Amino acid sequence: MTQTQIEIEVVDSLSAIPSETWDACAAPETADGGAPLDPFTTHRFLKALEDSRSVGVGTGWQPSYIVARQGDLIIAAAPLFAKNHSQGEYIFDHSWAHAYERAGGRYYPKLQVAVPFTPATGRRFLCRPGHEETGMAALTQGAVQVAAQNQISSLHITFCTEAEAEAGAQMGLMHRRSQQFHWENPGYEDFDGFLASLSSRKRKNIRKERATAQAFGGQLIRLTGDQIEPQHWDAFWRFYQDTGARKWGTPYLTRAFFDRAQETLRDDMLLVLAERDGAYVAGALNFIGRETLFGRYWGAIEDHPCLHFEVCYYQAIDYAITHGLRRVEAGAQGEHKLARGYLPVSVHSLHWVGDPGFRDAISEFLQAEACAVDQEIEILTSYGPFKKTGTEDT
Repeated sequence: MTQTQIEIEVVDSLSAIPSETWDACAAPETADGGAPLDPFTTHRFLKALEDSRSVGVGTGWQPSYIVARQGDLIIAAAPLFAKNHSQGEYIFDHSWAHAYERAGGRYYPKLQVAVPFTPATGRRFLCRPGHEETGMAALTQGAVQVAAQNQISSLHITFCTEAEAEAGAQMGLMHRRSQQFHWENPGYEDFDGFLASLSSRKRKNIRKERATAQAFGGQLIRLTGDQIEPQHWDAFWRFYQDTGARKWGTPYLTRAFFDRAQETLRDDMLLVLAERDGAYVAGALNFIGRETLFGRYWGAIEDHPCLHFEVCYYQAIDYAITHGLRRVEAGAQGEHKLARGYLPVSVHSLHWVGDPGFRDAISEFLQAEACAVDQEIEILTSYGPFKKTGTEDT
């Protein structure tokens, strides 16, 4: 009996794919009623981006989702976007674009398999259980074919898993390693248990920072699920606008995204707010995965010493310990996270470039870059806050 041929299709909206069909590929683990490993590739998250017009016409992120069908069954899918800039990606290729265009090429548009504005590691080739190998191969070949047929310069798969990166490299894609800071939970019973694993100097510093932050004159509250109300989004939108204006010029997410999040995503989110005299003055938004708490956005309308560290990092660690989560991913960049228990780790991406000469140049660059990333991770780890093996803590 011959196997049904796999067909590739590109769709411009998740409205064309039922949520249960998409999530059977994106989050099959939720069949037991639990949280997804990666909330960002679920139908409800990506659809919220669409519905709120955070992606689509005029944003530079044009949905072009790619699906692999075997007969009537979608066996795999990927969040593919056509892009005319490199903003909101966090795996930086601006120098590639400049070099290619100086040489007379046209870098944009390009294709991006990613979750917009979200530097969080997760599966990018979303395959039904039992179809992982054939699904990833079909999606990869299909995306490369779409790029080549439309004379698109390149295809980029960002923040994929290490296993996907290794498989993609075997298929001929270029593997890039970058670096983030993650906090790992080996099984702490409480926050004091985490502190006990640190050197005395770092432990004292964190206690001092927490006391300083909590003296801002109000209280810190953690909200999730039905505890989150529309008024909380009104406050957080002000924080998000302030941060977005300073970091990116304009916020990536629209106000409507948070209204949509209230309807469909509130069980996936942890909102930490600093409240004083009935008003909210700062906050951080996290997303809750099955094993990981993903820190995403922070903002404030008042400046208070150490409040950023408390709201973003220490509250996240405390929540992860309390709920038995294995790690906290605190987003892109930030060597200041090192002293607060977040250690450097490799993050992965895959790249295809059509022009042979340009591809060879990037391949050489990535080899040199990987060595530099490894060295930096080794050096930074040696400066971490944890007790050194075989030393006395004073």
